[in-house]
Amino acid sequence: MTGGVGRLPRQRPVARFTLLVLLLGLCGLALLVVPRPELAALPRLVDRLGPLAPVAAVLVGAVLMLALVPRTAITVVWGALFGPLAGAGYTLGSALLAAAAGFAVGRLLGRDFVAARVRGRLARLDHWFTRQSVLGVISVRLVPLGGYGLVSYGYGTTGARLLPFLVGSVLASAPSAFGYAAVGAAVVAPDEVNWLTVAPAGLGLAVAAGLGARWWCARRAAPREVPADHDEAGR
Repeated sequence: MTGGVGRLPRQRPVARFTLLVLLLGLCGLALLVVPRPELAALPRLVDRLGPLAPVAAVLVGAVLMLALVPRTAITVVWGALFGPLAGAGYTLGSALLAAAAGFAVGRLLGRDFVAARVRGRLARLDHWFTRQSVLGVISVRLVPLGGYGLVSYGYGTTGARLLPFLVGSVLASAPSAFGYAAVGAAVVAPDEVNWLTVAPAGLGLAVAAGLGARWWCARRAAPREVPADHDEAGR
């Protein structure tokens, strides 16, 4: 009886992590089997929602990102429905909510499991996430490692801090948010899109490129850490 009780705490992280994997699998399956909405009906739905449409856009966009729907597709549709600037703004609101919720779910269901099992290089990688700054989050977000929601869940399983993760996620999303929202708006109303509406995308790309270059230079200039086992062998 005592042995069974002693094993229970160790089983809980495994059960929670299994639930996280199952959740991600169900989201992936839903992307394949759930029918796509009729895009032609969305403008009428927005009109019926009236002043609640922006709130619905932010909430629905966040849920879709958590369900592993590509953020690019959401941004293009939101740009077509709400225009380039409003569509980009609603998408960034959705990105912030999705990042916070995905991080929370990953932290609740996967952190204990990962923390108990990381060793060696994986432990150093987890330590890198733990001390990661906003710039580090931006660099990871800009690398096409996975979908927006998947990266949010994954970050929660690491020791990363919430505030730098949220700020970095929104900053990294800004260039593509304005750019793809402008593309969506241009599809339905090409005459209404001018250089003023796409200027934020160019500015965001320039800022993201500058931050990426700064991070890369700082990384190249930083002294390489000598692994502990190699140092002990040298002694």
